[in-house]
Parts: sequence; structure tokens; C-alpha cells
Amino acid sequence: MRKKKLKLKKEFVKKYSKLTDFNKYEEYINKFPKQSIRINTLKISVREFKKRFDWKLKQIPWCKEGFWIKQGSEGERITIGNTYEHQLGYIYSQISCSMIPVEVLKPKKDDVVLDMCAAPGSKTTQMAAKMKNQGVIIANDKKWQRIKALVANLQRCGVYNTVVTIEDGRKIKGRYDKILVDVPCSATGKIKGFTRDSIKIVKSYSTHLIDVLSKLQKQLLVHGFDLLKENGTLVYSTCSLEPEEDEEVIKYLLKERDAKLVKISGFKSKVNSEEKELKKCIKIWPQFYDTEGFFVAKIKKA
Repeated sequence: MRKKKLKLKKEFVKKYSKLTDFNKYEEYINKFPKQSIRINTLKISVREFKKRFDWKLKQIPWCKEGFWIKQGSEGERITIGNTYEHQLGYIYSQISCSMIPVEVLKPKKDDVVLDMCAAPGSKTTQMAAKMKNQGVIIANDKKWQRIKALVANLQRCGVYNTVVTIEDGRKIKGRYDKILVDVPCSATGKIKGFTRDSIKIVKSYSTHLIDVLSKLQKQLLVHGFDLLKENGTLVYSTCSLEPEEDEEVIKYLLKERDAKLVKISGFKSKVNSEEKELKKCIKIWPQFYDTEGFFVAKIKKA
């Protein structure tokens, strides 16, 4: 039986042929995505989890609590949400690359942290575990339906250092040591395998939508930067590979504010810019690690 292949729009192919090695890119986005989990150390240690549960795991190099599930293929995949381990909050089903922003932000026990666009809570729960349920996290989202999922995940994972707020991220107030701005985006980095989500993203691809999102992302990032305390750290991230949502948003911040980029090391990356400063960010393409695509920038307030 011939493997089904994603049908990409002509404008998409034309654009991405200029951004990356398109043949390699197309090969890897048509591979079925690897399942990954993060062990929730608020409830169980990595060592104890491996000892108690018979999961065949492969370490994700950038997150010591993160693992790819080795068993399972396109025909035999685990429904992680139905497992005993998930329901008890021992694990969180999380895309491997989406674990990077929190690893880069490095929230500490005594930090006051803002997660500006928090739902459904993968990064919020990851931060709470890093902080050992100490300090304070303000977990915000704009939509009530998404807030319900966020609260459910916080409860399931045993998080209690977090205050949930419902607000447009551009109107949040306060001062914070660390801020995560994981913005709403076109999700082009999540195109991976002939799945329902990939097909939906491919079909809905629109340059107009990307322009609208880019404007919102710039507003969220600049406002987030303004909320930072002196010497504070902000991480901006997207699951998009569009320059308008990634490099151009960072360029806008650097033009509008006295922000400093911090180099992120240890990753294979190809940023779509020749500017030396922007090469301090990382853009992970699917062909680099056989994962979804992701963009991450680390920013300091001097």
C-alpha cells in the first residue's frame, strides 16, 4: 500500500524552497511524528518512573525529564491520555521541541514568572516542576475554553504555585523575573506526518493569516518585554517556521526596545536571517531531529 503524502499549496512550496533544503524537509514532514512524554517530577522521579512502569523510552537530549516512546509505529500508537500514568499526573504528553523554551528560560524557586499564553499547560506544568512548586507562576490565557484545559492539567499534575488569569496578553500588568511568551501562531512547525492536524494546517495555510498573527505576536512580545524586571529574562517561542512569525518579530523588538538577545547553544539550527544577532536564536527544522519544527529566542532586559 502506497504511503499517503501531504499535499502542499504551491505558495507554501515556493516559499519553503527558499527557506530550507526542501527535499529533506518534505521527506521528514511526511514521516509519522514520534510520540513523546515528559515525566512530571512533582509526583514521581524519573528513576522511580522507569523502575515502576514498563515504558520503552529514548532520552530527549535537551530535557532530562523528556523521552520519546520507542514502541509503537503508525499502525500501533499509544493513546497516552488514556494511560494510568497520564491520568495520575505522572506524565505529560508533550511535543519534544516544545520542552525547549522552559529549558532555556530556567525558572528558579524564588522567581515570579509569567506564562503569557499558557493553555493548555504543557510549559506551565514544566515550569512548576522546575521550580519544585515554589515561587509564583501567573498562568494566563485569553479564552475560557482553553483555561478549563489549563486548570485541569494543573490539578492533574499537582501544581499549586500557580495563579490562573483570563486576560488579553497585551493588557497584563505586573513585574516579573521571567516571562514566557509562547505565542498563538500558524503552527506550520507542527506539520508532521499524514495526520488530521497536519492536514488541517496545510489546508488553512494563508499568508494573510500569517500577517495578522505576526502583528499580534509583535504586540505580545513588546508588552511582555515591558513587564520584565531589570535583568529579567524573556523567552519567545513559536511552533511556526514562518520568518514573519519568528525572525521578523524579534527584529521588531530589537528596533523598538533596548533588548539583548542571549545566544542559545547546543542545538542544530538554521535561522532565516544573515544578521549575526539573530543567529543567537534557534530554529529547529523537522529534518534536524525528526521532530516538529520550533523557534526559540532568549532575551534579556539590561
